[in-house]
Amino acid sequence: MQFLLAFIVAAPLLGSAAALLPAPPGLKGKSPEQAVLRHGVTVTGVILAAAIALTLGFDHDAPSRIQATTDISWIQALNVRIHLGVDGISLPLLLMTALLFFLCALYSYFKLPAGPSPKAFVALLLVLESGTLATFAVLDLLLFFLAFEMVLIPMYFLIARWGGAQRQAAAWKFILYTLLGSVVMLLGLLLIGLNSGTFDMVTLASDNGRELSHTTQLLAVLAIGIGLAVKTPMWPLHSWLPDAHTAAPTVGSVLLAGVLLKMGTYGFVRILLPITPDGMATFAPYLGAFAAVGIVYGSLACLALARKGNKGDLKRLIAYSSVGHMGFVLLGIASMTPTGVNGALFANIAHGLITGLLFFLVGALKDRYGTADLDTLAGATGAALYGRAPRFGAFLAFAAVASLGLPGLAGFWGEMLALFGAFDPAEGLSRPAFLTYVAVGAFGTLLTAAYLLIVVRRVCMGDPKAGPELAVADIQRYEFAAWTPLVALTVLAGLWPAVLLGLTDPAVQKLLAGGNS
Repeated sequence: MQFLLAFIVAAPLLGSAAALLPAPPGLKGKSPEQAVLRHGVTVTGVILAAAIALTLGFDHDAPSRIQATTDISWIQALNVRIHLGVDGISLPLLLMTALLFFLCALYSYFKLPAGPSPKAFVALLLVLESGTLATFAVLDLLLFFLAFEMVLIPMYFLIARWGGAQRQAAAWKFILYTLLGSVVMLLGLLLIGLNSGTFDMVTLASDNGRELSHTTQLLAVLAIGIGLAVKTPMWPLHSWLPDAHTAAPTVGSVLLAGVLLKMGTYGFVRILLPITPDGMATFAPYLGAFAAVGIVYGSLACLALARKGNKGDLKRLIAYSSVGHMGFVLLGIASMTPTGVNGALFANIAHGLITGLLFFLVGALKDRYGTADLDTLAGATGAALYGRAPRFGAFLAFAAVASLGLPGLAGFWGEMLALFGAFDPAEGLSRPAFLTYVAVGAFGTLLTAAYLLIVVRRVCMGDPKAGPELAVADIQRYEFAAWTPLVALTVLAGLWPAVLLGLTDPAVQKLLAGGNS
């Protein structure tokens, strides 16, 4: 188990270096490009297999205990250690990350985005995977920061070199926003480590902030919270997200929504809730307010883009929907209750599966029609998917109803539990304020249903014979292979939520209790 986790974190880096080397003559296949893309599928597949093996070997009777640990001294002067481990909070995120990277590598093997060297594309993809997996596996504050920053450069190049229109501006906006937030976050992490004498997250969580003064906790929550909120992204620090999603290649959008946004909310749960509980209690009402505004703001932005005549871009619409969905995650965290935090973690996974599927679908739609403009796709010569590509239309309709939170699918449980947690927040938090947030959030669910159903009606319905006849390919085999696992897991998590909640709940209970089960 210890070796497996270290392998999962380190192997993508080794695979990235190997991707830049010439392929052995016997493995080149039809071309060197095909060889390096196959290498990407192989490496991410091995990582996924290792993550599955780690999950099977995980002691599911003790999910609150940190397992598969590695603890080696690294920088003695600062008491920084290479400390790795997983519990019921990080294991589902680790597994989902490995799955999404494998599906993206598989999709890219058949549909490589236009751009420079495939070697560079695969190498950057694997560096990105290593950074995201490390973020969910490390248990040292400085290592967390390094892993958190490690993903920025490869994502910048994936957007800037393989993206679409306005990719340079979007890539610069992405990296400037996130770097600025990271600088502030580093100050907060240093403040905690230097005042407590350790950067070890397990030790700090067990202490539950008793070694940190109230002022120190307030400053740490403010600094670290800003950095995490940018990555989440929380309204009003979200403005980099729609541009980045719109310009990014399909797999870049899938990974950005499915994995990178989860790093921010994971930091709130893993660092701020257990290590600075008093500071979080002070800022929780404000975090809840920003979350509630974000839910409605994201939905209203999507409604505006979905309206006829507004030339709304579907990728941009799905990006704004992420602002709303992550608002539910932040609202659950702000409640500081086991129910709310469990809901936030469940919504994290659900959003990764469903929004990852949506970006796959919208990217494939853009490839077929040459545009993601909603007015064009809804026109007389537009998509009309139910008539022209019925299986594609069924996938899109499924992803839309899953995203709006249909009971029986994964999107329902996370948002419901987050609202339940906010309905009865932790002791000391203002219940009238959180009841207001619940009402606003519930209204946001209605707006979410409205814009997603409008999208389905405009893109999927219509007369397939109106206008010039268009030959549109239905779902291809490689697309079916890449998308079906996300559909299956969305249904599984919706029908059997105990699979996930059984892992997260004991770990959350222990985390909020200061390390005591």
